[in-house]
Amino acid sequence: MTKRIVIIDDHVLFREGVKRILDFEDCFEVVAEGDDGDQALALVEQYQPDVVLMDINMPNVDGVQATKRIFAKYPDVRVIILSIHDDENYVTHALKSGANGYLLKEMDSEALIEAIKIVSEGGSYLHPKVTHNLVKEFQRLSKVQSGSIEDIEYRKPLHLLTRRECEVLQLLADGKSNRAISEHLFISEKTVKNHVSNILQKMNVNDRTQAVVTAIRNGWVEVL
Repeated sequence: MTKRIVIIDDHVLFREGVKRILDFEDCFEVVAEGDDGDQALALVEQYQPDVVLMDINMPNVDGVQATKRIFAKYPDVRVIILSIHDDENYVTHALKSGANGYLLKEMDSEALIEAIKIVSEGGSYLHPKVTHNLVKEFQRLSKVQSGSIEDIEYRKPLHLLTRRECEVLQLLADGKSNRAISEHLFISEKTVKNHVSNILQKMNVNDRTQAVVTAIRNGWVEVL
């Protein structure tokens, strides 16, 4: 089924570049474009998209405020924030506004396509670099709150995950994409995706971000 997409970004060249990428995918249809967060809600009302790609920094109404408006009125519409900022404060504000994904504009086309597919099917997606930064911040806060990371009682995942799945989980925590994991482990991207699916099922989580956070909380991975 074709996913309907609205792109909101005040940089015309970037917006056109994203549209060209998506136009090559039969499963996507860009139904509208806008250059201001103030236009976002009106375009959602008019075109009823499945996914909105939303720039975080725009004049008048920024992407976070626009996402709040969309989420309040159309909670089933999925929003992916596009940003140049990898700071956890930007990410946190975006997710609190109702965004389902956060991508850095340094992404490649494969990451963009993967993110839209995951988010449009009900999952969430964070750029690997953003995930890594959030995990490091979570670990820092855990140390501050507990005094020592060793003070926490951790459950071991050995009965849940295979050795290879543990390796993949660690690489997810390192912020690596599926392609980077496949190159690191000398396996295909399809095999990586299968491992990730198995990890999510065994850990009873919805997406890779939840898997990484859960792994950190339980001491299953290390953050470099």
